[in-house]
Amino acid sequence: MTDRTSLDVHLVSRPDGEPTPANFRVVESAVREPGEGDVVVANRFISVDPYMRGRMRDRKSYVPPFQLNETMQGGAVGEVVESNSPDLPVGTNVVHGLGWRQYAVLPAAQTQPVAEADVPLSANLGVLGMTGQTAYVGLFTIAEMKEGDTVFVSGAAGAVGSVVAQMARNRGARAVIGSAGSAEKVAFLTEELGVDAAFNYRDGSPTDLLADAAPNGIDVYFDNVGGDHLEAAIHALRPFGRVALCGMIAQYNATDPVPGPANLMFAVGKRLRMQGFIVSDHNDIRPAFLREAGQWLAEGKLRHDETVVEGIENAPQAFIDMLAGANTGKMVVSVSP
Repeated sequence: MTDRTSLDVHLVSRPDGEPTPANFRVVESAVREPGEGDVVVANRFISVDPYMRGRMRDRKSYVPPFQLNETMQGGAVGEVVESNSPDLPVGTNVVHGLGWRQYAVLPAAQTQPVAEADVPLSANLGVLGMTGQTAYVGLFTIAEMKEGDTVFVSGAAGAVGSVVAQMARNRGARAVIGSAGSAEKVAFLTEELGVDAAFNYRDGSPTDLLADAAPNGIDVYFDNVGGDHLEAAIHALRPFGRVALCGMIAQYNATDPVPGPANLMFAVGKRLRMQGFIVSDHNDIRPAFLREAGQWLAEGKLRHDETVVEGIENAPQAFIDMLAGANTGKMVVSVSP
């Protein structure tokens, strides 16, 4: 029988533009008794991700919006500390979707045992979790990257982008090019991740910077940014190029309509293919993703980079900082019940 309290993060107002700490509140709540088939999970790490900004708007999307004055949701990994399920004993580490809280109570069927790999627990939210699967699906299923392709990744020092860059290299890309928002991140890409060329998009026009980095053009663009980066990629893409539209963080906090690329007409003449995707539509690929990503990890060909913020009470600021690009690799919050 549980007798616990949990610190939870509520959304108390909908952001107008960039989120601020005032949009959130950390509250203490009683942890409900688990029902038949339920488990109580002590979260150890929670994920903060760009897509969550969309859920703060009260509008219809592929996932319901966060409700005001209720605990938000998101990826989390933790330990089962109480179980009413014979399939999930106490002590099992699981991944689930009730983050933004210290304790989660949910049906055992809505959890997933962590991947069997000699990696930190938080990696199950990153390189072996939704982040890694997003990179894998977008690059290989949506953009159909082939050996010998030249690949451009925007936001390449971020959670998804850094994994895309490594996976493209591991599958035999001719060259991998990345954009980032600081000189330090550019150095991380070229010196740590082995990216062939990288640029700081604050140094000038992304169109000009990409043209300098890839004078012969690109075959694949993995889009995490949108806006001027998408326009730059359309200029650089060769005929029959492919674009995986993963996210457009450049406009997540926009308060006015954002204009589309001014050169979209080139997509016709170049016969480009651009496709958006949601990773949850491709869970059939997860076993193949885990096999290949797990092998790359074991061989030292895939790094697990993350930025860790301590304390559930600091989760709102971690989310705000992540949207501003403060993280290198995956941003997670360490939770101590």
